[in-house]
Amino acid sequence: MAAPAIQLKNISKSFGPVQANKNISLSVNVGTIHGIVGENGAGKSTLMSILYGFYKSDSGDIFVGGEKTIIPDSQAAISAGIGMVFQHFKLVENFSVLENVILGAEDGALLKQSLAKARIQLQDLSKEYELDVDPDAIIENMSVGLQQRVEILKALYREANILILDEPTGVLTPSEADHLFRILKNLRDQGKTIILITHKLREIMDATDTVSVMRAGEMTATLETKKTSPEELAELMVGRKVLLNVSKNENKAGDIALEVKNLSITDEKGVLRVKDITFEVREGEILGIAGVAGNGQSELLEALGGFRKAEGSVSIYGHSLNLANPSGQEIRDLSIAHVPEDRQRLGLIMEFTAWENIGFGYQHENEYSNNWGLMNNKKLRSDAAEKMKKFDVRPSDNKLKARSFSGGNQQKLVLAREIERNPDILLIGQPTRGVDIGAIEFIHNEIIKLRDEGKAIVLVSVELDEILSLTDRVSVMFDGNLIGNKLTSETNAMELGLLMGGEAN
Repeated sequence: MAAPAIQLKNISKSFGPVQANKNISLSVNVGTIHGIVGENGAGKSTLMSILYGFYKSDSGDIFVGGEKTIIPDSQAAISAGIGMVFQHFKLVENFSVLENVILGAEDGALLKQSLAKARIQLQDLSKEYELDVDPDAIIENMSVGLQQRVEILKALYREANILILDEPTGVLTPSEADHLFRILKNLRDQGKTIILITHKLREIMDATDTVSVMRAGEMTATLETKKTSPEELAELMVGRKVLLNVSKNENKAGDIALEVKNLSITDEKGVLRVKDITFEVREGEILGIAGVAGNGQSELLEALGGFRKAEGSVSIYGHSLNLANPSGQEIRDLSIAHVPEDRQRLGLIMEFTAWENIGFGYQHENEYSNNWGLMNNKKLRSDAAEKMKKFDVRPSDNKLKARSFSGGNQQKLVLAREIERNPDILLIGQPTRGVDIGAIEFIHNEIIKLRDEGKAIVLVSVELDEILSLTDRVSVMFDGNLIGNKLTSETNAMELGLLMGGEAN
């Protein structure tokens, strides 16, 4: 039998008192797609970062193709034929595809020669693996799905035979995710080995040949995918049975809480992103907004959250927002909480601590002031600790900087800050992006709890399963227009998918 593509033997890694990996062993066969699942903080990304040379293990050995291999840095990993596509892409946005692909892998000082050679190789790789990308396109002008293909091409250009993907569909639409998995299966069929880190059990079941489960830094099981089920994997991940479907009663809608009339939004480049849309949300109601990324949902949430100028009118219980001079403080004063789609750009300050981030926007409230009118940092820290415990943020150290947490735990920090304020209106974008299965169950229940308490909720998500499970009414944004307002109970994924493609009925 051929040696495994990758073998990890007794890998351990600690960060101070936190042991991220505990004596882990793993074997991945050549020409397979091997999934790794586990809750946020289970140690998946740490393990793969050791394999890619970002971290050095405290103990244990790595074997590549049967040979013991020392991987002190990412360059050594690349030399060993290992490539990695990160959850947050490592691309220079104002460079072209071609320039990004050769960056760090130039043949010499003569860049023109390197670019000419790379162009030919890029065309061959694109054709062989169905990774159709314009080599001259500028990254910032490309969709997220196309940017991800560039990351894969970067790894293949460096002759990677083993490809690690960390939460690859966290920022993709359903159609982009489907296309990605067609690409991965094509790569597998061409003899490449894929290691797929994901929270989405449907993707594991559809895409992988084998799956390993991690919990609390340990490897708990490795199974053939066809011999397991989402329910079994969820229980192995969390250590208890998990409800994969949202349980909720029929809503009891009350008065109009949020009323939007003739809202239009123009972006910084002068492009009209939201086009004269009108809708309302009532107390005790969740309005879902579905749509392919880039159709105006982000701009809509940012305007409602006080981040972006707009034209038209937005009324909160009869109080008109100042759309010409938006203010996040005005939004918070009106008991509106906002979980932005982009947690790193709008939800957190990455270089600040967890407790500081959880207090942002609310630090001037009386409960966080001392007798001299200054911020009561002790109270802010204790408040953050309580919220982090309730939302199971890992690690639980509120003095760590936001950038030290995984993407899913960063999301929990934002959710804890906003949901725990008990807002009258909740604006929430991609609530469970990059979040593990146990936390998804908890977050969904918290959202339903707010709705049952009479709160009005606007939920934007690219996950149609999430839209159909959580919402009471659903509309679709396409090309800046809001179309197809329907009761969620009277529609389905196929109909919404057609609307997302612009096929209104």
